Amino acid sequence: MIMTNVEAVPGKRIVEHYGLVAGSTVRAKHVGRDIMANLKNLVGGELKGYTSLLNDAREQAMSRMLEQAQALGANAVVNVRFSTSSVAQGASELYVYGTAVLVEDDD
Repeated sequence: MIMTNVEAVPGKRIVEHYGLVAGSTVRAKHVGRDIMANLKNLVGGELKGYTSLLNDAREQAMSRMLEQAQALGANAVVNVRFSTSSVAQGASELYVYGTAVLVEDDD
């Protein structure tokens, strides 16, 4: 499955348009990570626990979006965008969306 954040796939043409597809996940903060993050704030640097949490959330949301696109018969998702929102204290949603399409090689 091709996934891109632009409107077209270079070298291919869109032959079918299936519409909007999306995937999301809601994640809560972890107390252990919060303690380490507060300690890291004293000296600075990357919060690796949160980096890992966000990477996992992105992967899960993208996987859900791609499953939806595949179920529609798409072989690509274009105009992919990410969004986040707070849904409760200490919990956030990561949302990814794009347009499911069928592409073929340019002739």
